[in-house]
Parts: sequence; C-alpha cells; structure tokens
Amino acid sequence: MDSAALRDKVLETIQTIYDPEIPVNIYDLGLIYRIDILPINNVQVTMTLTAPSCPAAQSLPVEIDQKVRQIEGVNDVHVAVTWDPPWDKSMMSEAAQLELGWL
Repeated sequence: MDSAALRDKVLETIQTIYDPEIPVNIYDLGLIYRIDILPINNVQVTMTLTAPSCPAAQSLPVEIDQKVRQIEGVNDVHVAVTWDPPWDKSMMSEAAQLELGWL
C-alpha cells in the first residue's frame, strides 16, 4: 500500500473515533492537526484536545494508537499531543458545527 492510500485508511479510522462528551468524531472536531506517513509505514498523528483538562486526555491518544495500529500495513504509530495552536471551535468542520447547533 502506498503512503497516500495508507494515509486515507488512517483518516477513515480516525473518523470512527468520537469525543466521549460530544457526538462528533475527533477529525471533524478539528482535533487532528497532521497525519504523516513516515518510512516503512510508520504513522505519526499530531493532535490536540479541546482543553488541557479534557477528561479524554488520557484515553483519546491511546484509542487512536490502538485503532491505527490495527490497520494492515502499519508498522508503528506515534501520537503526539500539542497545544500549539490551541484548539477553538472554528477548527471544527461545518458538519460538526451544524451537528452541535453552532451554525
């Protein structure tokens, strides 16, 4: 599988992961900043959370790691949490904003 196809699979998988407090997947929430496919199919996901005190701070990165690791062809996974830039609701997709009644 080439890196573009693998990145698509990773994105599909991430879109199945939901914030436990909000009925929107974490990609549409704007929590995923980057998905990089590195040599030998190592995957690096750079993400943020809605706030440093987010109750899912421990569980979401682990869930991403576990689910992405299950994709056929993935060699290794690294999930990095960053606070720069800080998340705000403008990072959400239009669909997510509609789902939450923010549009």
